[in-house]
Amino acid sequence: MTSSDNSPVPHYPDLLRLDGKGFVVVGAGQGMGRQTSHGLVQCGARVVCVDIDPDRAAEIAEEVGGVPWSGDATARADVERLLDDSVAALGQVYGLVDIIGMAEWGFIVDMDDGVWDRQMAINLRHAYLLGQVFGRHMVANSEGSMVFIASASGMDGAPNHAAYGAAKAGLMAWVKSMAVEMGPHGVRANAVAPGAIATPRIMDMLSDAQKAHSSGNAPIGRMGLPADIAGAALFLSSPLASYVSGRTLLVDGGVGAKFPYSSLSVLDD
Repeated sequence: MTSSDNSPVPHYPDLLRLDGKGFVVVGAGQGMGRQTSHGLVQCGARVVCVDIDPDRAAEIAEEVGGVPWSGDATARADVERLLDDSVAALGQVYGLVDIIGMAEWGFIVDMDDGVWDRQMAINLRHAYLLGQVFGRHMVANSEGSMVFIASASGMDGAPNHAAYGAAKAGLMAWVKSMAVEMGPHGVRANAVAPGAIATPRIMDMLSDAQKAHSSGNAPIGRMGLPADIAGAALFLSSPLASYVSGRTLLVDGGVGAKFPYSSLSVLDD
């Protein structure tokens, strides 16, 4: 204590610990989900590793000592089964990290209804189902944390993947509403909005020139790593973030902080 402050000081490293707490990681099989599974387990959590591909679910579960589970998170019956199976395996689900999402690319005027519907399902519907079904369980236990992976594309215009951006913006609004409604019941809800992240799938898609452009576009000078997103999700899942709810943490290497024009020279006249 000091002469003007006798408040207790926590041991801050302990606030990152999740010893014995049950977590479900949806989309755990690769990239951000795999890294998040490792991060949670390293901090003491017990984890159910979910992937639509049963082989990927089994591989990451074996790697981290978790429980594999496979199903479709956009289908209510599967999400309800996931909760039941997770409670059977963990006893209580304290935390959820939802990493599902995928963009389809194209000009707005050429988009058909199938693209729109698929983007709403894979980027927003699962958040609605998981938030409701797992939220009910957490509210009943008077504690819990949910973290959803949104996108920088939901914060600003998403050129050539507008449906993805619209769905991710909806996800961030959904997170705010969950935080407001469930907060009085001891449940926090937050999101992480990645910028350009070098996941295995994205790296397979990009040309060398596109990779170089993405790296050069970030003030930090590189693309993000899946571990960068896992670190943000781990923070928001932990007691270190016990007073953080309803927020979206932008993890983009500083891209969103830049002046929107490449140079002041355009204003010289």
